[in-house]
Amino acid sequence: MTTTPADRLDQPLYGASMGQAVSRFFRNYAAFSGRASRSEYWWAVLFFAIVYAVLYALTLVFGFTLGQDDAVASTIIISVFGGLFAIVFLGSIVPSLAIQWRRLHDAGFSGGFFFLGLIPSVGWIIQVVLSAMPPNPTGVRFDPGYGDAAVRGPGVAPPPSPLDRR
Repeated sequence: MTTTPADRLDQPLYGASMGQAVSRFFRNYAAFSGRASRSEYWWAVLFFAIVYAVLYALTLVFGFTLGQDDAVASTIIISVFGGLFAIVFLGSIVPSLAIQWRRLHDAGFSGGFFFLGLIPSVGWIIQVVLSAMPPNPTGVRFDPGYGDAAVRGPGVAPPPSPLDRR
């Protein structure tokens, strides 16, 4: 059986479609090592933005439309859609953090740069800028098994780290 680049979850998939990106998002649920391409990351972001917008719109439409006639029905519908929203949100926290971490790796940054996003008022701007950066060849150092001689092959030295300035 041959493997395609889309099957290799330990490598970024450049030019991923939305379906491939969402599939890889869930299949790499908690993988914080490795890299994620810009297309993988941004398609997953768009997918969840659409899911959240649809759930919010359904909550507004059904909750407030029925609420004009029956307050109990409105409360139940808002609770149901609010619960669905919470389930989707809670189910996507870990994979969202993981893909953001891997996206930073692909851009050549440590995943720890994620915490810059927690800076009030400007953190989200920093995250957007870092996530939009093009891939950096030095990001390969974050791939699983990068330092293993068995992965590189016999007699092949690892490429120098950009942090080595000797």
